[in-house]
Amino acid sequence: MLDKAAHENFPVAPFFLPRAWRTDLMAVYGYARLVDDIGDGDLAPGGADAELLGLDRDQAGDALAMLDAFEADLHRVFQPFGEPRHPLLAALRPTVHRHGLTPEPFRGLIEANRQDQRIRRYATYQELLDYCELSANPVGRLVLGITGTASPERIRHSDAICTALQIIEHLQDVAEDLRRDRVYLPAEDMKRFGVTEADLAVPSGGARLRALVAKEAERAAALLNEGTPLVGSVHGRLKVLLAGFVAGGRAALRAVAAAGHDVLPGPPRPTKLSLLCEVGATLRREG
Repeated sequence: MLDKAAHENFPVAPFFLPRAWRTDLMAVYGYARLVDDIGDGDLAPGGADAELLGLDRDQAGDALAMLDAFEADLHRVFQPFGEPRHPLLAALRPTVHRHGLTPEPFRGLIEANRQDQRIRRYATYQELLDYCELSANPVGRLVLGITGTASPERIRHSDAICTALQIIEHLQDVAEDLRRDRVYLPAEDMKRFGVTEADLAVPSGGARLRALVAKEAERAAALLNEGTPLVGSVHGRLKVLLAGFVAGGRAALRAVAAAGHDVLPGPPRPTKLSLLCEVGATLRREG
């Protein structure tokens, strides 16, 4: 999980945070990453995770059965007695009880991955936003819960940032998602720009696809701008952490633009220098 955290667009639990926060943020990241790996079929081979959850090893390939078993194990995290079967959930339990976290954000992430098994195309942009409400926004709410800074306004800004980050990740991973038989570009937008799924399955994107990616990137940038006041509403090291989240999104968008919005050859990734520059710019704007 630590290795995977290093490849995210934004810092998950950077060194400058208090150790307790880093531990709790990595516990939440481990949970979210494992749920995604179950939904994507990316678990380590051998079926060890299935066995930990009380399933047969041959059930490791049944994403819905795995998600059901994982949700049952999540229930044990919130019980006063009993121990979760999976070690990542056992590691999550102290975080949950230390901060009084509720089950809803964790269940939302599971439901998003159930939805991935049933729904592989999105007709409208609003449908995609509804999906992000389950797949992305719970993570930001958990960060606010861990840092004791949740409020209705901060949650609203956090949701905008998290939805933007999810959309940006989908833009970076268009080719990879198609290989999983998933398309997160709204069908109504593909039609408007004259893009077909065949256009997503070639080595390099044509002009119409690049124009569509530019439009979705513009929407994501607007969401980042909408959520950025969250950074100015907090202080100290938390301000720097949240600036890192926003900066990760902005640096990723710059990388997509630098690639001419051609995301098919491979995910355009920001450099560490561009990320640091964006962190500085965000802090100056929201200082």
